[in-house]
Amino acid sequence: MTQPLSKANFTGSVLGVSAPPKPGMLHLGIGNFHRAHAAVYTAKAMAAQGGDWGIVAVANRSRRVVGALDAQDHLYSILELSSAGERVDVMDVHRKTLVAAEQTDQLIAQIADPAIKVVTMTISENGYCRHPVTGDLDVDGAQISADLADPANPRTSIGQLGAALIRRYSDDAGPLTILSCDNLVSAGHTAHKMVGQYLQATATPSGFHDWFTAQVTFPNAMVDRIVPGTTDATRAKVEQLLGLTDAIPVPAERFSMWVIEDKFAAGRPAWEEGGAIFSDEVEAYELVKLRLLNGSHSLISYLGGLDGQPTIPSSFGQDFVRECVTELLNTEYLPSIGLPSGFDPQAYIAQLFDRWSNHALGDATARVGSDGSLKLLQRVPDPALRMLDLGEVPQQLALMVAGWIACVCPPDGFDPGPIAAEMIEPAKERLAAATAGAGSTRAHVEAIVRGGFFPEALAQRDEFTERVADFVQIITTSGVRDAAKAALDARRA
Repeated sequence: MTQPLSKANFTGSVLGVSAPPKPGMLHLGIGNFHRAHAAVYTAKAMAAQGGDWGIVAVANRSRRVVGALDAQDHLYSILELSSAGERVDVMDVHRKTLVAAEQTDQLIAQIADPAIKVVTMTISENGYCRHPVTGDLDVDGAQISADLADPANPRTSIGQLGAALIRRYSDDAGPLTILSCDNLVSAGHTAHKMVGQYLQATATPSGFHDWFTAQVTFPNAMVDRIVPGTTDATRAKVEQLLGLTDAIPVPAERFSMWVIEDKFAAGRPAWEEGGAIFSDEVEAYELVKLRLLNGSHSLISYLGGLDGQPTIPSSFGQDFVRECVTELLNTEYLPSIGLPSGFDPQAYIAQLFDRWSNHALGDATARVGSDGSLKLLQRVPDPALRMLDLGEVPQQLALMVAGWIACVCPPDGFDPGPIAAEMIEPAKERLAAATAGAGSTRAHVEAIVRGGFFPEALAQRDEFTERVADFVQIITTSGVRDAAKAALDARRA
């Protein structure tokens, strides 16, 4: 029987620094993406320049990953998959684990520890507790209102950060940087706004807000690496390559990019040694990634899911999907972005086409299509409104919204198929309640677009809602390929 991955059993070199350094960072949301992205840059930084930048890994509720990390002496592997073949690296960068829901007091104390200089987080769009229409902190929502009622025992990441910052101030523990690694427009500004509004809504000691303004920074950052879910095939391939069993290997593409605003209140790792880019144009890079990669990813997933394609490469391999994505990129997304200095958009798009065609990675269509109610808020309204204001209906953005509706909240009598059934949608109950009793496809679509799932500015644009309804009608009666053809023909007419 193969031995488990551990420091006693693994005799090869690790990416990072074995044993010390001590923790200087804490990460909220210890999922696959963090372990294949920021953790890698941190390991490379420590290997190059040292420093006490070990990471305290914090899971929200699940003990699966932290339990495996503890059992494996905090080692885990990253399996890079590309057309050139596979390679595996063993990581050693985490120094301690916590589960926030079970160890809230320890988490707050750890963030308040003066040794912690940087808190990074991948808590997903849902973790910021933003109101979908106003964009402010949803103080009346069940999660935040519960934290405000019992601020000593917060359950959300926003509430936990708020409590920890108050303790850090009270203990005179020094400045701190909170760095969002989520796919959000102006992620640092968003994190700052949500934490700041939480702190305004709860009791704080005298002088706290001045300290918060002067001593806590929230840099913007753009993160980019495709990291699918771990499968049995991942585990089997790692076991073959390492000769050891890793319970939590992470599959990832070879490509990785991190662009960061250099606003750190108490120092940072030398992430540039791992290839990170420090720039004053982070928000431009964010829009490039959020629209060209992430927005196109959503369109690929919904068209491919409705076409029965299990992976992103198989979806993108369909001619109608590739044509729709090309149209989306060149006519609806690129004109909406002020590009970073020296950026070559066509070279980036060519690279995207190669990444989306990576069959070795085999990213699941259902994974990419999950959480659409949160993702589409970042990917549809602004570029759609830009075109509508110019007198044009954004055909592919409307098709994207129609595909999402058809996949996760289809009109009665339409079955979107097994791939769509696997998509996770946090707003599923709200969507069902909003569309209950809709007597037609158009009424069904109007109940969603005008029901608080999109900003009011877009919901008021009848021409957009009507086009989404047209596409849902075509999808449910003739199929997704005919809907795609209608979107392409409308643009070419």
